[in-house]
Amino acid sequence: MEPFDKFIEIVRRLRKECPWDREQTHESLRHLLIEEAYETVEAIEQKNIDELREELGDLLLHVVMHSVIAEEAREFSLTEVISEITKKLIHRHPHVFADVHVNSQVEVKENWERLKLTEGRNSIIEGLPKSMPALLRAQRLQERASNLGFDWEHAEDVWRKVEEELREMQDAVSSGDVRRVEDEYGDLLFALVNYARFVNVNPENALRTTIEKFSRRFQYIEEKLREQGKSIHASSLKEMDALWEEAKQRE
Repeated sequence: MEPFDKFIEIVRRLRKECPWDREQTHESLRHLLIEEAYETVEAIEQKNIDELREELGDLLLHVVMHSVIAEEAREFSLTEVISEITKKLIHRHPHVFADVHVNSQVEVKENWERLKLTEGRNSIIEGLPKSMPALLRAQRLQERASNLGFDWEHAEDVWRKVEEELREMQDAVSSGDVRRVEDEYGDLLFALVNYARFVNVNPENALRTTIEKFSRRFQYIEEKLREQGKSIHASSLKEMDALWEEAKQRE
């Protein structure tokens, strides 16, 4: 038996013989699927190939498990899942599987979005899950619009939009209108995501990197204060700032 076929049979057996696996549903497994996806991303970010291999296996388990659950309910099979993605890949890559000629990645993306509209979608922005991290969703939304020509021409124009949104947010703060502040703050973030695209920065990755950097430096402060026999709750901002600068110098 081939490894993949054996793997599928193991999952089917677990669904029959394991009390925990037997009780799972699409809904009960959804948060675990997201968790496994994040763990896979973390392995990539850490360049940990051994961990990546393991996490990809965990993701594959979820694909097969959901397919087996659907198979039991006579909804669809794993064969249909594979068949659908196979057809989709062929359809969306006419420059590989047909006689369409492209000159760049930009043209590939433009064709990709046009082809989506021939698959029964009414809008190119359909299919972007609302549960996606907001920065990532904003980036993907802007990319899809850009692929069809709805975009700024120059980075400096986008930056002027960022400055405009910043001024509008500051005005909103001065007005004391909380709803307006939130609205303008959202516009500012959206404009910053737009600018990030023009300078080839992934905003989600950039913010994740900054969060990790802040975490390392703050944990350095906590560690040093413990070594000094001090409580962080009783330490002054001046003390913490000095240790923060130490942490920055160490990097």
